[in-house]
Amino acid sequence: MLVSEVMSQQTQIDRVVPKFQQFIHTFPSPRECADAPLSELLTIWQGLGYPRRCRNLHEAAKVMVRDHDSQVPADLEQLLALPGVGEYTARAVLAFAGHVDVGVVDTNVTRVFARVMNRPLGRRETQSIADSMVPLGLSWEWNQVLMDFGATCCAARSPHCERCPIVDSCGWKLHGGDDPAPASAGTSKPQARFEGSNRQARGRLMKALISGGVLRNKAGQTMGLAKQPERAEMIIQSLLVDKLIVESNGVLHLPL
Repeated sequence: MLVSEVMSQQTQIDRVVPKFQQFIHTFPSPRECADAPLSELLTIWQGLGYPRRCRNLHEAAKVMVRDHDSQVPADLEQLLALPGVGEYTARAVLAFAGHVDVGVVDTNVTRVFARVMNRPLGRRETQSIADSMVPLGLSWEWNQVLMDFGATCCAARSPHCERCPIVDSCGWKLHGGDDPAPASAGTSKPQARFEGSNRQARGRLMKALISGGVLRNKAGQTMGLAKQPERAEMIIQSLLVDKLIVESNGVLHLPL
């Protein structure tokens, strides 16, 4: 569950499914994940983007081996202490894997609550509302239904108010005004253009490194930035700082 939630952050589910299956087949437990070199994880991760998530998952597996008997913690605070695990991911693991009675707040849930109350909401208030509404013993079902309702009926751009089962209780529908959802904390914002971005260039270099080392002075060419050496160097430095690549004798590699 933790692997699928981390993979699904900012990545479409149809791209996640085959990678998730390959990852779980290769690393069926936290111990096997922790014992593997990061380069093996990054090779499977290729194509999902945001490779820091992969590094954090690797570090989280090490923590689970060291502190939790190679198990995913079943406690909120312990989950939040894992590298790369935030409020949403921790609660999703608890609700969907452990059936713990906690509210799971994503951008769809936030949008529903903001519209019903007809005012922008902060993260803490939204989480408090979500936790208070979970029916005892039905966290898995309730959170799935609420997230799906926000994604399909109370959609961001074209909400289907004419078939909404709670339209008579919706403050935004009753009183009108600006949609309060976009001003609420935790709602999604338009993603920056991928074509020509630093993310694309980073991905090209990471993909090339799966096949072997790349000379640092040729990395800009590999990234499609041969005419932008300063930008290429900035990207290389960011990958080195993030510990997603290493350098030895002028050659860039995936970390062992």
